[in-house]
Amino acid sequence: MKLIVNESDIRIDKYLSQNTDFSRETITKMLKENYITVNEKEVKPSYKTKENDIVIIDESFIKEQNIIPTKIDLDIIYEDEYLMVINKPTGLVVHPGNGHYDNTLVNGLKYYTDNLSDISGEERVGIVHRLDKDTSGLMLVAKTNMVHELLADDFKHKRIYREYYALLKGVFPTNSAEVEAPIGRSKTAFNKMEVRSDGKWAKTNLKVLKRYTKYTLVSLVLETGRTHQIRVHMKYIGYPVFNDPVYDKEVIPSFGQFLHSKTLRFTHPVTKTKLEFTTELPEVFQEFLNKLD
Repeated sequence: MKLIVNESDIRIDKYLSQNTDFSRETITKMLKENYITVNEKEVKPSYKTKENDIVIIDESFIKEQNIIPTKIDLDIIYEDEYLMVINKPTGLVVHPGNGHYDNTLVNGLKYYTDNLSDISGEERVGIVHRLDKDTSGLMLVAKTNMVHELLADDFKHKRIYREYYALLKGVFPTNSAEVEAPIGRSKTAFNKMEVRSDGKWAKTNLKVLKRYTKYTLVSLVLETGRTHQIRVHMKYIGYPVFNDPVYDKEVIPSFGQFLHSKTLRFTHPVTKTKLEFTTELPEVFQEFLNKLD
């Protein structure tokens, strides 16, 4: 991971904890164990940043951590010998990485079963696609490598339908829209993505479900699956996802962005059965909508 510093005279451990997903404690540990360099030199956590410092973070640090099976209450919507459909709560990190090593969905899956695909490595067993920490809702888990590969191919060729519900800030003016804008990693804050000309093509389809005085409830269907795609696209068009701690300053403590993976529809890669699942909005999300009504 490469990061170009854009602020001066801030402790490096503090700066990196604010501009990556790593905790300050993890940053300190990585600095002491030489997993982080500044301008190709080892530095102490107390090092004060200079504008345009080049920071390199060796992410192999996570690969050296033990993935400990942990008992987590999993909301399993569907399960057979090949795959699972999980209803992920907001606040749950999907897999270890970026400062989160314990109590992730992967830790919970490893406790629940030994039958998980491992072609993506031990830290991502079973994970075919992911949801952001504070995005709730439906996601697929593969139990075998064959099924993992088949599902990954289905995602790649847009054979899996994914619909999200989101509450946007502002009153969206039209009943539908197509947002097509390339997305790439921010050069200044590594925990952020942004629309940029050299990014990867991304497209999101939007449909208005209900308008409120200051908000709009929308349905969003992805044609691509870029990191933070919905959040970045909504911010880009001027209607950010409400309560987004990264892309919007107005937040409700202890709850993340109002973004929910509502519907998942696909053909089972082995049995060829057509499957469709839908799940209700999280309680905090629904109660907020009720107050708006």
